[in-house]
Amino acid sequence: MWQGVGESVVLIHATVKQDFDADVIVAGAGPAGAAAACHLARCDASVIVLDRATFPRDKVCGDCVGPLALVELGALGVSQMEGYSQTNIGRRGALYLDGEELISLRLPDLTEVPQCGRVIPRLTLDNLVVDAARQAGARVMEGFALADFSLQRGAVTVKAIGPSCGLTLRARLLIGADGSSSAVARIMRGSPPPRRDRMVAARAYFTNVEGPQDQLDVYISGGCFPGYCWLFPTGNGEANVGLGIPIETLPPHEETPAVMLRRFLRDDPALAARLRNASLRGRIVGWPLVTYNHRLPIVADRLMLIGDAAGFINPLNGEGIQYALLSARWAAETVVSRLTDGDFSARALAPFAARVECELGCDMALARLIVQYITNRALTPVWLRALKIITARACCDAEYARIVAGIFAGLAPARDALNLKVVVGTIDQAAKSLAIKALFTALGGPRGWAELGIDIAQVGFNFASDATANPSGFIDWLTCTATGAIELVSQATWDAVVRLSRIRT
Repeated sequence: MWQGVGESVVLIHATVKQDFDADVIVAGAGPAGAAAACHLARCDASVIVLDRATFPRDKVCGDCVGPLALVELGALGVSQMEGYSQTNIGRRGALYLDGEELISLRLPDLTEVPQCGRVIPRLTLDNLVVDAARQAGARVMEGFALADFSLQRGAVTVKAIGPSCGLTLRARLLIGADGSSSAVARIMRGSPPPRRDRMVAARAYFTNVEGPQDQLDVYISGGCFPGYCWLFPTGNGEANVGLGIPIETLPPHEETPAVMLRRFLRDDPALAARLRNASLRGRIVGWPLVTYNHRLPIVADRLMLIGDAAGFINPLNGEGIQYALLSARWAAETVVSRLTDGDFSARALAPFAARVECELGCDMALARLIVQYITNRALTPVWLRALKIITARACCDAEYARIVAGIFAGLAPARDALNLKVVVGTIDQAAKSLAIKALFTALGGPRGWAELGIDIAQVGFNFASDATANPSGFIDWLTCTATGAIELVSQATWDAVVRLSRIRT
């Protein structure tokens, strides 16, 4: 079954049926693929993991691993591995708007998860998870990238290309965990992901960074909105600094993320203060991201997609590692239940897709709709004003702050933003803010009234101007916004039905 690989292949055949090289082949050894391999191997499944890289290897990322992801890493045994305890702990988060600190909070205290995150460079993190997969019994084949696959009766055949040879493997199931540019997803779905599902980011490492080492900073500026910048300390005075933005905005941004990041580093007072004596280590690099689209399949006959390959990235905060690890465990649980009867049809694998919809569907739909709204840059002043209202409320309402912070830290579902406490608190704060604004406007006399009128007129003018300059783009924005709203209502209704049925049973 193996072609041109040499003596290393003889180890593969010991525990599997004669017709297969493995029960499961996993394409990609990032956190999703390696975690899935680890879970499966611990359940006595034979697993081969393919990855084009040789580990340890770097991958462009924000490096922030949230509390729920830390729980998953603990279950894999990663938290007990050498090097893990030396990674930097983040206990606080701070949000800045145009150089002004809006809020700084500790991560919410929930008894079942750590009250912290960690900033773990992917050079370290991915190698630790791969080691966990190896220790569990998975066979990791470095330097081999999936080139193609085909389905036959009772098997999936995978063709992979290495540095000096190719090979052909047969398995009962193929799991695609090969990232946002997934070959498995593209072949399975017949096309690349839609442009509107894509984001793009740029990242750099800096040394001699000032400020608290346990504080995770997010910076927003009207000039690059709906993009945002982050500074996540990696320890020893170093930090991961980057910028992410949706590809589709109206009107489009003309600068690349790397150029926008350089401008942000230069012009934002708060970020510049932390980097005033810092030095760039290496260079600024970029990478694409694909966010979740529930209309695209994640299972088919003998095929599953997990992690970034499935689009499990929250478009609101760019979180991906948490969903990579969760989806790996969920997929493994479904696969293990099918190992005995050998049924890996799309129907048999559907419980994985159903669990994703149940656990993530409503949250992702809400995050997707919010991002769709803010991609209209004519309305940027409105969204930034809303951000100020939300943070102002969080500063004076501890329970409100706990919920909002929990959502952005990935500890609470995004649908909590729709609960009565958050909605009423936001409306109340908005009313107070508008009343204060109206008072100062009135005290300002005719000049204050004129400035308010100019601000409102400017937003209206920009909105109308964009619609006139790019009518097709504007119609597309409206259509996608309406579609997103319908999807959210559908997901929220289904979520409520499922949760109600759980309560009754």
